[in-house]
Amino acid sequence: MAFRSLAAVALLTLLSSCGDGVTPRDALNRVAGKPVLTIQLDGDDPSASYGLLQRSGEPLRFSVGQGRYGIACAGSRFQEGVTPLGRFRVNAILSDDRFEMDPELVESSGKSEDELRSTLFRNMNSIDFKGDGETGEYGNGYISLEPVPPSDQPFEFNSYDGTFRWYSFAIHGSNDQNRIGQAVTGGCINAGRFTMDVLVERLKLGDQVEIASNTPCLSASDP
Repeated sequence: MAFRSLAAVALLTLLSSCGDGVTPRDALNRVAGKPVLTIQLDGDDPSASYGLLQRSGEPLRFSVGQGRYGIACAGSRFQEGVTPLGRFRVNAILSDDRFEMDPELVESSGKSEDELRSTLFRNMNSIDFKGDGETGEYGNGYISLEPVPPSDQPFEFNSYDGTFRWYSFAIHGSNDQNRIGQAVTGGCINAGRFTMDVLVERLKLGDQVEIASNTPCLSASDP
């Protein structure tokens, strides 16, 4: 009976995905809890780091940027400038045209979903993090990620320089395309404008993302 139920869910998922360009393999991966997106980091040569998204036709392979202070081992607590490895789950998708967020996150914000939909990404992208007058550092999209399994993390709604925001580990765009393929971020993964357009359109809440590296990672005991 359990097998029949799983098969029925898989069939429904496959049928519902036919119209949005998702491959049957991608739909089955979602049912099975397998990563829909994989990111391979190279600590020695950040320009060789890449992401791979399965989609109809050819898979989308794209360059990514990573943390300026290194790569942390799976299960690490997120810290400034360090990109963590491991399995993650999409819990929010933010852009000018799309707002999706886990209901428990919406509730924890203290604001209505309509208010978050209309203001959150715009507010976040208005922050001048470097104090140099430049804004738009999240580019054209922000895909929030939480560890799988859940672990203690500093992710929260808070205010930065008086601006309300959602703070988390994420894949996001950039206001400087030259940063893609470099180890210059605050710990998040960044990607180019075209890539973010595709990711924002194709990814769904609950999708799993695998981040790996072919170079040693920093453990919690490392200085």
